[in-house]
Amino acid sequence: MANNTACSPMKATSNGVFQGENPLHDALPLAILQICLVLALTRSLAFLLRPLRQPRVIAEIIGGVLLGPSAFGRNKAFLHTVFPPQSLTVLDTLANLGLLFFLFLVGLELDPKSLRRTGKKALSIAVAGISLPFILGIGTSFVLRSTISKGVNGAPFLVFMGVALSITAFPVLARILAELKLLTTDVGKLAMSAAAVNDVAAWILLALAVALSGSGHSPLVSLWVLLCGIVFVGACIFIFPRIFKWVCHRCPEGEPVEEIYICGTLAAVLAASFVTDTIGIHALFGAFVLGVLVPKEGPLAGALVEKVEDLVSGLLLPLYFVSSGLKTNLFTMEGGQSWGLLVLVIFTACFGKVVGTVSVALCCKVPLKEALALGFLMNSKGLVELIVLNIGKDRKVLNDQTFAIMVMMALFTTFITTPLVMAVYKPAKKGAARAYRLRTVQRKDPNTQLRILACFHSARDVPTMINLIEASRGTDKKGGLLVYAMHLMELSERSSAIRMVHKARKNGLPFWNKGVPNDSNQIVVAFEMYEQLSKVYIRPMTAISHTSEIHEDICSSAESKRAALIILPFHKHPKLDGSLETTRHEYRIVNRKVLEHASCSVGILVDRGLGGSSHISASSLSSIITVLFFGGPDDREAVAYGLRMAEHPGITLVIVRLVGGPTFAGEVVAVNIKKYNENDAGSDDEDILSQVKERASSNESIKYEERVINSSAETIDTIKGFHKCNLFLVGRTPYGQVAASLLKVRSECPELGPAGNLLISHEVSTSASVLVLQQYHCGFKQNSSSVKEEEDFVDGAETD
Repeated sequence: MANNTACSPMKATSNGVFQGENPLHDALPLAILQICLVLALTRSLAFLLRPLRQPRVIAEIIGGVLLGPSAFGRNKAFLHTVFPPQSLTVLDTLANLGLLFFLFLVGLELDPKSLRRTGKKALSIAVAGISLPFILGIGTSFVLRSTISKGVNGAPFLVFMGVALSITAFPVLARILAELKLLTTDVGKLAMSAAAVNDVAAWILLALAVALSGSGHSPLVSLWVLLCGIVFVGACIFIFPRIFKWVCHRCPEGEPVEEIYICGTLAAVLAASFVTDTIGIHALFGAFVLGVLVPKEGPLAGALVEKVEDLVSGLLLPLYFVSSGLKTNLFTMEGGQSWGLLVLVIFTACFGKVVGTVSVALCCKVPLKEALALGFLMNSKGLVELIVLNIGKDRKVLNDQTFAIMVMMALFTTFITTPLVMAVYKPAKKGAARAYRLRTVQRKDPNTQLRILACFHSARDVPTMINLIEASRGTDKKGGLLVYAMHLMELSERSSAIRMVHKARKNGLPFWNKGVPNDSNQIVVAFEMYEQLSKVYIRPMTAISHTSEIHEDICSSAESKRAALIILPFHKHPKLDGSLETTRHEYRIVNRKVLEHASCSVGILVDRGLGGSSHISASSLSSIITVLFFGGPDDREAVAYGLRMAEHPGITLVIVRLVGGPTFAGEVVAVNIKKYNENDAGSDDEDILSQVKERASSNESIKYEERVINSSAETIDTIKGFHKCNLFLVGRTPYGQVAASLLKVRSECPELGPAGNLLISHEVSTSASVLVLQQYHCGFKQNSSSVKEEEDFVDGAETD
C-alpha cells in the first residue's frame, strides 16, 4: 500500500463514457465493480462448497486469494484494471468499515454473563487450547526468524505467532456447529463456552501484540498504549451499561426501537473505534468492546442486528477477504524450504490445539470421541485469524512469505474441521431408539393424551394454528391436549439465526423457548397467552436448519416428543380474490419429505382464514367441520380427529359417507400399503362408522349422512353442497370406487391427495380451510411392559 501515495488521486464519480471518460478510472464506479465481482465470485464458491458443508468464510478466503496475485492477479492487465494501486485505499477503508461493524456484531453474540457462568470443564479446555498452541507458536517463530523472517522485530513477532496459532474463530465455530446440528449437544455447548473464553483471551493477547509492534523506539510507548487501552475498557464498562440500561427502559417489549437509539448506538461504535485507533491499538477493539457491553436482553440487541447485519455481512465484509487476498502471494512460497515450513506451521497449529484440548477433556472425563471432536472444533480459524495476520502484515511484523504461509494454514485448518468432526462424532438422537404406540389420532382409548406437533413458518400462520388447536382440545379428557408449537426457521449466514441457535436447550434437537427472553418473538407470546386462557399445554419450540434438512428436525422432534400428529402449513396462501398463491416452493418439498419420513400421522393445513386473523375465544367459537369419508385408514384418521373436535361446545361435526351406487362405474384406487387391503379396510371402516352413528344418536352436534353416488359428476356436486362449512377434514389416500372418480380432477399437489386437490381447485367454490390427514400405517408391536411405560409417560407429560 506504500505506493498509493505516489499515484494520482481518483475522482469520486465519472462523467460517463459519452464524455470520453473511463468509469474505471474513478473511485465510485470502480468500487461498485469490485463489490459486484467479489460477491459473484464468493457466492459462487459458497454454492459449490455447500455439499461439503463448509462455512461461507472458506469460500470468501479462497475468493480473496483467487482475485489476488496468486491467481487472477497474475494477469497484470486484470490487476491494474480492476484493482489499481490508487483504488486500494478506498477498498481497504470500505473493508475495514465492514469489519468494524461485523466485530460489533460478534461482540453482540458474546454474553459476559455466560462467560462468568463458564464451568471449570470449559474453562480448563479453553486454557489448554490457548496455552499449548501459544507456546508452540513461539517455538515456531524462532524457526521462521532464522529462515524466512530474518530481521523482524522479535517480541511482536513471537506474540503474533503465538496468537495466530492459539486463536479459535468464535463466529466460524458457531457456524460449523449449527451446520452439523451440534450446537445443542454437550460437545457443542462445551466448544462454544471454551471458544468464547478463547476469543476474549485472544483479543487481549492481540492488543498486547499490537501495542508491542508500534514504531516507537521507547518501550514506554508500548506501556502507554496498554495503559490507555485498559483505561478505555474500564471507562466503557463504567459508562455504557448505564446508558444502554436507560435506552432499554425506553424501548418497551413488542414495540419497534426508535431510530434515534439505533443511530446513537452505531455512532457510539464509530466513536469507540476512533478512540482505540487514536490510542494505537486498533479501531476494531473499540467496536468489539461496545458490542460485548450491549445488553442481550430486551429489543435493542435484536434491532441492531436486524439493521446492520445484512449490509455488513453480505456486502462489505467480503471486501476484507479481497483486501487480504491482494496481500497474499502464494508464489512467494518457492522451494522445499517454504513448503516444509508450511507443513511445520500446520502441524504445530493442529498438534497444539488438538492435543491440548483432547488431553484436558479426557482428564475431565469427556469420552474419547467427544474429546477428539472438541479438539478438531477448537482448531477452526477463519476471519479472526485473518484479522490477526493482516494487522501483523500492516505493522510489518509479518513479511509476504510468512503471511502467505499463515493464510494457507488458516484455510487448511478450517477446511478440515467439518469432515473430521463428521468422521469422529455422530451424536445419538434422543428418542430414536424408544418406541411408542400412540402414533395416530385414532386409538382404542380416546381418553389418552393427544400430542400434536404444530409447525408454522411465520406470524401469519399463528392465528389459524391457534384456532385449530382450540378446536382440537376436546373436553373432560383424562390426558388432555399437549401441543408442541414449532417455529420453522431457515438457517442462513445471518448472525441473528446463530444468536437464536445459541439459546438451544435440548441435546441435538430443536430447542425450547422456555426461559429464553422473548425479545421480539411475539409468536411465542401469542402461544403463551393462549395457554393461560385454555386447558391446553403449549410448548413453544424453534427449529433452525437449512430447508433441505428441516424435515429431519420435524420428524426427530415428533419422535422424541412422542407426537401422534404433525400439522404442517400448506405452501400456498389465499389472495384477496380467494385463489391460492405460492409463498415458497421449498415449503412444499419440506411437507413431502415429512409425509415420507414421519413416524406418526401427518396433516397438511390449507389455510383460508380458519376463524379469521385472530384467536377466537372458546365461548365465541362456532364452526362447522365437514369430514368427507370414502374409506381407508387416512379417512378413518380424519373421522377420529373430527370426533375429538366435536367435543368442543362450539363445533358442529358433519360426517358424509360417499357410497357408490349400483350404476356407478369406477376403479378402485391402487394403494401400495402392505398392511392394509380392501377387505381389512372395509371392516375397519364399518367399525369406526358404527361408533360415529352411536355418538350421533346421543350428541346433537354430530351429524352423519350417507350419500349414494351414481356418477363422477355427482361426486363433485355432492361435495359442493357442503361448501359453507369452516373446515374440511379429508384423508390423503381415500379408498373405493367413489374416490377413484376424483382422480379425473387435475392434481397439482399430490401431497394433498385427490380429495384435497378437488377442494382447493376452482371446481369447488368455498372459503373453508382444508386439513388433509395421512395416518401412520406401520404399527409397532410392544410388549406389556412397554405399554405400561408408555401410559406412565403420558400421565406425566405435563412435567416435561
